[in-house]
Amino acid sequence: MKIFDAHSDVLYKMWMDPTIDFANSSKLHINYDRLKASGSKVQSFAIYIPEQIKPESRFEVALEMVEIFYNKVVASSPLLKVVRTKEDILGLKEEEIGAFLTLEGCDAIDQSIVKLQTLLRLGVSSVGLTWNYANFVADGVGEPRGAGLSSFGIEVVKEHNKASIWTDVSHLSLKGFWDVMEVADYPIASHSNAMAICNHRRNLLDEQIQALIKKNGMIGITFVPQFLSNRETATIDDVIKHLDYICSFGGENHVGFGSDFDGITDTTIGLENFSGYEGLVNKLLKYYSEIQVKKFLYQNFVANLPA
Repeated sequence: MKIFDAHSDVLYKMWMDPTIDFANSSKLHINYDRLKASGSKVQSFAIYIPEQIKPESRFEVALEMVEIFYNKVVASSPLLKVVRTKEDILGLKEEEIGAFLTLEGCDAIDQSIVKLQTLLRLGVSSVGLTWNYANFVADGVGEPRGAGLSSFGIEVVKEHNKASIWTDVSHLSLKGFWDVMEVADYPIASHSNAMAICNHRRNLLDEQIQALIKKNGMIGITFVPQFLSNRETATIDDVIKHLDYICSFGGENHVGFGSDFDGITDTTIGLENFSGYEGLVNKLLKYYSEIQVKKFLYQNFVANLPA
């Protein structure tokens, strides 16, 4: 079955270790060989700027990751094609895989709309406003003051609306989330789970799940063990519990997957790398119809993309 994975940190890992070969490196959870073998149709590649990077260097590091995306990931992978829109994805040939560039946190743009516009011109098609901490756009979930969108942050979200791209609320403070719901035309949570199932600050309250569904947004269930289970380990069954829970709010058409592969050290049992999607698909088919499983894996995210 076709898979749309809404979040990975391949670019960050390759930036940290320039010796990694995207084709088949065992250092990566996601590589070209695994994508080809395991049903990938659209894979998201996030630009994530590590906290230790000095503010004056963050935009340059973002550009370096863009170069990795185009020159070391796409150019070296014959079946990978850059996709930005729903039309691009629907136009992929049967054997082709879409590569979807995203931004995880607006630290790289400082206080500059021009820097944001530049990244959008370079292909970024979904923007997460924060990582866990504060920037000039908003506070993340780890910032004690818990502030919402700044005036600049509102300008950033309006720029996303103008460009018809997703505004990603994963990692965002609670106040920031509700501010986004007021301003964003195309909100998603690319890699967040249900707090009622696993009490982690990165997960979504029931009210947030309902708001995203009402706003015709998407929730990408992530495979981070700490976001799936309150136990020390997590399994594919835990992934399905979160899926079931979101569906219980009428979210059948608003839920998919955002693995966070290559952004995590610990992995869920059965989902140690992208190849684990096969086991997830088989498990899903025990509980849901083939039509529903196709929606969860691929169709919901594609349908949610701005036209």
